[in-house]
Amino acid sequence: MSVQAEAGVFDELVGQDETQRVLAAAAIGRGMTHAWLFTGPPGSGRSTAAVAFAAALQCDTGGCGECHACRTVLGGTHPDITRVIPEGLSLGVDQVRSLILEAGRTPTSGRWQILIIEDADRLTEAAANALLKAVEEPPARTAFLLCAPSTNPAEISVTIRSRCRVLVLRQPPVAAIADLLVRRDGLPRREAELYAAAAQGHVGRARRLATDAEARAKRHDVLQIPRRLTGLGACFAAAVELIEAAEAEASGTYTDRSAAEKEALETALGKGGTGKGATKAARGSAAALKELEKRQKTRDTRAQRDSLDRALVDLAAFYRDALAVGFSARVEPIHPDMADTARAAATKLSAESLLRRIDAILECRTAIERNVRPRIAVEAMMTRLWQS
Repeated sequence: MSVQAEAGVFDELVGQDETQRVLAAAAIGRGMTHAWLFTGPPGSGRSTAAVAFAAALQCDTGGCGECHACRTVLGGTHPDITRVIPEGLSLGVDQVRSLILEAGRTPTSGRWQILIIEDADRLTEAAANALLKAVEEPPARTAFLLCAPSTNPAEISVTIRSRCRVLVLRQPPVAAIADLLVRRDGLPRREAELYAAAAQGHVGRARRLATDAEARAKRHDVLQIPRRLTGLGACFAAAVELIEAAEAEASGTYTDRSAAEKEALETALGKGGTGKGATKAARGSAAALKELEKRQKTRDTRAQRDSLDRALVDLAAFYRDALAVGFSARVEPIHPDMADTARAAATKLSAESLLRRIDAILECRTAIERNVRPRIAVEAMMTRLWQS
């Protein structure tokens, strides 16, 4: 008898019918294994799939979405679920070892003790080795759910991959994302289709555009860049604005959280106390505060890069639309609201020129990944966009 993933915890896993079927079957004991690796492009739903699967494993009926176990897992409060979202550029061995110890405990209220690691490609070599040992010798009721962009050996250990059941998620189709926005957020169909197309298969990005006016404004500003590059000065000005916009968005993401973390640490270290003990603690607190500031700075850097990368992807998509118009290709535009501007660009620029612009943007993304200073990389890109 086949297993169908009905309404429940898998509702928001968009356009992944085969993945839903496999996970629904495993949740009731058909093909269950202790380690899973979810891969797929950004926004395809890797973490959504992992969390939904965790809820299904804790549910007595395989993921109803309504019981206490399902609600607490989906709400992030289930005591037997540990979910790790790396905030910095890497996930170190000390943190992974403590997570493994926690994952080895006997479940307190659920059926499984589950460790979810998002962005497992950020594991350091030592952290990956520590995790491998745990995956090779797992406790009886522990499940490891790992998420990574791909199974590329440069991103995820081949040995870890070989110990996991791998599920490859595909980029969700625009229509499926639009359906979700209409059903969940109540958007008009035409508006939902616009944001679904602009998100390029990224479900989270589509919802941000649908619900966040600032995200829509930022996208609009990015898509005006091609018309603004009228000279070298305009190129540098556009680069500065793009970098500053990414920094502002990132700083707003973690400002309150960083302040709360610092306050909590200072309290734990005895800030405001008196006496010899308090004085000694205060002297020893400098190193702990410095380490916290270092972690927060790394987290902010990651957020800035993610914000900037979203802008670069939007910009590359604009030139892709213009290229498609120039070839009269029968493909749907990524930015349908910019159709007139893309058509004007296709009339003015040759196919070779449009391709050079796309290459410049992709090379900028690669340079930033390789730790070239973002401002230098973006200034060089803007100059090439103007000269090409």
